[in-house]
Amino acid sequence: MDEARAREILTAAGLRAADATLLALGENAVFALGDLVVKVGRDAELLPRAERELTLAGWLESAGVPAVRAAEPKPLLVEGHPVTVWHRLPEAVRPSEPHDLAPLLRAVHALPEPTEFELPRRELLGGVERWLRLAGDAIDPADAAYLRERRDAFAPTAAALVPHLTPGPIHGDALPRNVHVGPDGPVLVDLETFSSDLREHDLVVLALSRDRYGLDPTAYDAFTAAYGWDVREWEGCAVLRGARETASCAWVAQHAPTNPRALAEFERRVASLRDGDPEVRWYRF
Repeated sequence: MDEARAREILTAAGLRAADATLLALGENAVFALGDLVVKVGRDAELLPRAERELTLAGWLESAGVPAVRAAEPKPLLVEGHPVTVWHRLPEAVRPSEPHDLAPLLRAVHALPEPTEFELPRRELLGGVERWLRLAGDAIDPADAAYLRERRDAFAPTAAALVPHLTPGPIHGDALPRNVHVGPDGPVLVDLETFSSDLREHDLVVLALSRDRYGLDPTAYDAFTAAYGWDVREWEGCAVLRGARETASCAWVAQHAPTNPRALAEFERRVASLRDGDPEVRWYRF
């Protein structure tokens, strides 16, 4: 789904696409429209996740966790695309930093399991097949097969890990980009991957950012100090890191058919995994 198609969906949903500003384009096209934010999902398979995200927003609000709030309680399914509507946050007062994420994660990690609905497990590798299918012939079949083999190797190993922290609700994609620092402080955004699983999932994300994506080690240290623990001390860290690297490669692959930069980044990532080099720099896409 490109921007043009996403705007067609906005129009079909009865919204003024001409007035919408594109904020992001990934699995969702995210638009600002007046005091609202509208998310258009890539395909109908994402409808259950959109429904869960809206339910989560209400649950977090009742629990007092600062997070994005839904403007409409249910998603629309428009020409095979889920559409959700959110309240637009105030303008950011500054860019978010890793240390802004730490107290939000501590608040989420203190939550008990919800009683009104059931959170899914964090299926970190669950999207690999769909992303590789969307990549199609744009990627080398040998690379796709390699990632499937990695997925199949990591899945049972990750399932057998013994956690250091008590399992429970997690954000699932705990990065500073999913924090908005407004006039009232940091707020969690992007609730699509909210799950119930090892809390370590949320902490491995920044450890990988430090090692692969160029996160300043000082900023990482500020995050671990604010959270109160460094996941790299845990013996299961390498397993969750490897699983996440596998998923991250496959996620980029879905953009390869229409974007040469995505293909180049995909090939860089796969080559570094094949070479067993944990320090090759990856670039966000």
